[in-house]
Amino acid sequence: MTLLLLQVGRSRDVEAFEALFRHFGPRIKAYMAKVDRNRAEELTQETMMSVWRKASLFDATRGVAASWIFTIARNQRIDALRRDRRAEIDPDDPALVPETPMAADQALDISQNVRLMREAMATLPSEQLQVLELSFYQEQSQSEIATRLALPLGTVKSRMRLGFAKLRAVLEGGSKQP
Repeated sequence: MTLLLLQVGRSRDVEAFEALFRHFGPRIKAYMAKVDRNRAEELTQETMMSVWRKASLFDATRGVAASWIFTIARNQRIDALRRDRRAEIDPDDPALVPETPMAADQALDISQNVRLMREAMATLPSEQLQVLELSFYQEQSQSEIATRLALPLGTVKSRMRLGFAKLRAVLEGGSKQP
């Protein structure tokens, strides 16, 4: 059998491979059936395809053909077991469950709040609006804003405080404007 395997490895001898297949095929199938009777044929085919592809790697000085082929079969069987044991996908996993569509009244509330906020922000002086946008939309700290705008830190803090006060007054529907 070693000579046949060497012929397959050297010259891709189809007849030698057929002889190997006739000899080892039933033995490998019986070996695979011990673990998975349903997939024994498939695993045998995969094993013999690996033998065909890797025959050139066989080294007769390190062992006999049967040991080498059954090592491939064992590895195929282990790989199949690993594939079968992979975690099943849980359809109830929160990461896989799509978010529940928002209720129409809730979507309307959010839409109205966004509109009100935009209208309120439009009433701010540009320097207060700029400081608030840098803080909340670009997530910059007050000191980063001060550096970016070349303003004293106290001025940035004052503009933020005044901007918040004006937003609060507009959103609460109050008439006082700071």
